[in-house]
Parts: sequence; structure tokens; C-alpha cells
Amino acid sequence: MANRSQTAAVLLAGALALAACGSGGTSQTPAASGGGGKTLVIDTSFDLKTADPGRTYEPTGLIVGKAVYETLLTFDGSDVTKPVPALAESYELSEDGKTLTLKLKKGPTFADGSPITADDVVFSLNRVRDMKGTPSFLLDGVEVAKTDDSTITLTSKAPNPALPYILPNPALGILNSKVAKEHGATADAQDKAEQYLNASSAGSGPYTIESFNVSSQVTLKANPKYYGTKPAYDKVVIRNVEAATQKLNVQRGDSQVALNLSGDQVTNMPSTLQVKKTASANVIFLLANQDSGVSKTTPNAKFVEAVRKGVDYAGLLELAGEGSTQAPGVIPSQLLGALPPEQAPKRDVEGAKAALAASGVSNPTVKLEFPSELTVNGLSFQPLAERVQANLKEVGITVDLQPAPVTTALDNYRNGKEEMGLWYWGPDYPDPSDYLAFAPGKTVGLRAGWKEGAAKEIEAATDKAATAIGDEARKAAYADLQTKLNTSGPFVPLIQPSQNIVSAASVTGLEYHPVWTVDVADLGAK
Repeated sequence: MANRSQTAAVLLAGALALAACGSGGTSQTPAASGGGGKTLVIDTSFDLKTADPGRTYEPTGLIVGKAVYETLLTFDGSDVTKPVPALAESYELSEDGKTLTLKLKKGPTFADGSPITADDVVFSLNRVRDMKGTPSFLLDGVEVAKTDDSTITLTSKAPNPALPYILPNPALGILNSKVAKEHGATADAQDKAEQYLNASSAGSGPYTIESFNVSSQVTLKANPKYYGTKPAYDKVVIRNVEAATQKLNVQRGDSQVALNLSGDQVTNMPSTLQVKKTASANVIFLLANQDSGVSKTTPNAKFVEAVRKGVDYAGLLELAGEGSTQAPGVIPSQLLGALPPEQAPKRDVEGAKAALAASGVSNPTVKLEFPSELTVNGLSFQPLAERVQANLKEVGITVDLQPAPVTTALDNYRNGKEEMGLWYWGPDYPDPSDYLAFAPGKTVGLRAGWKEGAAKEIEAATDKAATAIGDEARKAAYADLQTKLNTSGPFVPLIQPSQNIVSAASVTGLEYHPVWTVDVADLGAK
């Protein structure tokens, strides 16, 4: 993520807060099953700071934001390859990719019954961009203008074909500007509306906020003024619960959904429960530092080839559990431009040994750094690092494992000081342009000591991908870029760990989404 370093630190803070919270109120809300007019209880491990859409960027906050605030565009279920209209009835991107024109629907209202206007849209988007909160970067360099009462134009200085994929992010939810301004909202850093927005709803979504506590529980109630399909549940309670207790709660019917169970925890679930196992959009990867000031070994292209051929990808998948998939490239399988599974590298021990011999480096020892206490989709980095260590030992490479607390590991990673690193990347928004960060001179490239000018062919492919317009051209350009990265880049994509969601048999329509995890308004009851 562009803010991956911040997010990892937030995950740690969330974990520490969770430890202090214990099981987060196991029996605060009676479980309810089936039928409209019921209560849905969702257990999750909170990563939550705020309900203010202009400031939220944490996973739990995006679940809440999706329910309470509508965006101009959205996605249909779990499909993130094509944005679809929401508050906008249509959208059109100019041929040069610089101008996005959106026509607003007639009829939608905010929760207080007032109509949604073009002025509300302009204020809301400008506020996100100019408050300089965590999600501000989503609209960097984008000018927002009202063309007429039903038309909005977003203009970017450079081609921005990712913009339709960015607009569904709940951080870009549309606020009732009149109400928000009455409570301190401004389109600059002086904004003081967060306290109000943490307790009240100024959106048009299917739910409104009944109560909000960043450490224990959020309660949503159905919005009676919602113009769309009425949600099946009158009330949704989202609780902060550690994973072991999530499992117990969903098994005994104290909750209907558990979002944070590991692959091990969802094995042998009773047949009365539904278990949805899908590959998450997180990609776990290795990096080999290209800065000769950091390492004399890892910048060697043949050494990197030996690592790439020496890793036992099937063994890592076995470790990660059912639902996980191998990552053929840095772009996850759900997104436009992902490489097909058949292009994923396969283990070739003899080829790895030959590459190591060709490198001229004999019996190398390298340090592999990774965050010791961070887990991704319930998966710890330690066993993955140990498996990589064992794999490369067979090739003739000695790997010295260097686990470190996430803050220490992050500093070394951010500053490009790791000889080798084991990390992950998840999409800030579900568009392949978010993965241009892996190019030389870009965010993740620099973390691997890969400076601008280091790989002309890859940089040319990066430029072509960044400026490609239209789905087919973009798909081809991003596939070409990843193929080149896999051949001669310093990154080794490993796996997409499994996202496991357990729900009661009474809950229908549950789909994992890489941006907002789950859309509570899509959940039905039987």
C-alpha cells in the first residue's frame, strides 16, 4: 500500500489494544437469526480510528464507511475489475485519461431526507483531498468541479485511468455538506467535524450510526430514508473480539459472522456454519536489496534468480492453508492485469544451483528481516521465513533470520536497509496502478535499494503501463511489466494468503471484498 508502513504500525497498535480489551464484550448483544427486522452480530479484530469518511483508512473503518456513506461509483459484489454506478448514474473517461465526467442520479437523499446535490459531492471530495488525512493521496492532483446541477468533472494533470477504481473507496463517501459544515467541516486542515461524525451520520447509505466506540463496539441501524433496496437487518453490531473468542462465539450462535479466523481455526467447523475461503488481495513477497552499500551479494542478478528458482512455492501454500494461492506476480489475482496462474514460477533446485554457480558468489550468507509479531490473514511471518530458509539451504544459500518488532523492521524496510526482506502489500485501491510502486525509483523499488535508472527496460514498461488507456491495453501493459519484473526485478512474489470468513447458515450473500472486507447491506437473512 502507499500507506503500507503506516498500516502495519496501525495493525500492531490494534493488536495491542485488542490484547487490552480481552474478548471485547462477548455477550453484549443477544444473537439473532433469520428474517428481516433482526440484529446481525459481526465479530472482528478492530483496526479502527474514526467514522469520519475523510479520515478513515483502516479495515474496520472501511466496513462502517461502506454501510453509512455512499460513493459516486462502487463495485458489484466481489468483482473489482469493473466500477459500476452508485450515486452517479453514469461515468465517462476522456480518451486522454485526464477527465472523468459523472452524471448524478436524481432521487437519492441523505439520512435526514435532504436531496444529494452536486455541491455536496464537490465539497466532500475536496474535503478529503485538502484535509491532508490518511486517504488524501487518493485524490492527489485531481481537481473537482460542478459542471451543472447533475454533472461533476474530475480533472487530473496526468492520465489517471485508475480514478474510476479509486472512487468506490468508502473514504470518498459523500457527506451532507450543510449538516457537516454546521458541525465544523471545512475543506482544509482546519476541519473539526470528526467528533460529530463519530456519533452521527451525515451520509446516504443503507445504515446510520447508532453508537460508535473505537475499542469495543459499533452499532448501525437501518436508514429509513434509504432510497435503494432496504437492508435485511434492522441493526448490525460490529464487535472487537480476539480471534479465539470469535471462533467460540460463531460456533455457539452468539454472533453470526467471524471475519478474522486463520486457516487453522476454520478447519473442522461444524456443518451448520458456512466457511468462505478465498485468496485475500494481500501479496507476500521477498525482496533482495540492489544497493551494493547494503549488500555485496543480493544485487547480483544471478543470485536473485537462484532465490526465485529455489523457493518451494507449493510448500509455502501448504503452510498458508486452504484458500491461499500462489502469487504469479505482484498484482493479486482479483485485479485487472494480474498474471494467469500458469505464469507463476515453479521450484527448480538444479536451475537454482546453476544460477548460484553462475553468480560467482560461493556459499553466500544473507540476512532476511521480517516483522516478528505481525500477522496477515492470521498467518505469521516466522514459519514462512523458516520455510524459505530451509528451501534456500538446499540450493547453497545460508539465510540468517532476523525477526524484529514491527516498528524496527518497518524503519529498515522503509529506509532500504534490509539485505533481504519478507513483507506484504495490499491494494490501496483495486487498480493495477497501485503496483507501479514496485518499479525502480518508486516507493517499494527504493525499499529494495532499486534506484531510478537501474533497469531501463522495466522503467519503459512501467511508463507504458502508467499511461495505457482502456481495459485491454492496460491489462496487456501490466502483464508485460510483471513478466519483466519476474525475470529481472529484485522481488519474488510468494503467496496470497487465505481470507477466511465464517457465518451462520442464516446469513446469505456474503462476499469477501479487498477494499471493505464485507458489505453489510448486501447480507441477507433466511
